[in-house]
Amino acid sequence: MTPKTTRDRIAQMNFASVYPLYVNKVEKKGRTEAELQEVITWLTGFTKAQIKKHIAAGTTFEEFFKQAKLNPNASQITGLICGYRVEDIEDRLTQEVRYLDKLVDELARGKKMESILRS
Repeated sequence: MTPKTTRDRIAQMNFASVYPLYVNKVEKKGRTEAELQEVITWLTGFTKAQIKKHIAAGTTFEEFFKQAKLNPNASQITGLICGYRVEDIEDRLTQEVRYLDKLVDELARGKKMESILRS
């Protein structure tokens, strides 16, 4: 059996298992789940109902981002996440997941929504 790469682990990770961690992270910092959903909607194009369906279905990150319509301004998301510059990540899926991680971090850090949504 070959060892799984980071990309493989990310691809098979269940969005529903990570979503509550995102909610917890932003709520601990005084932000709301509604704001989190707004950020996810901005990045992926999913409605609140579609996000809930992905959670209920146990969608993997690979399927989640395969079905997403990534915001054209997503490339404006830059900076470090997990020790990597998001703009330099070559694997598309890994970069998209790290975009989401970066937006969640910005939300939790109290950045203004206009800044997070690259408006």
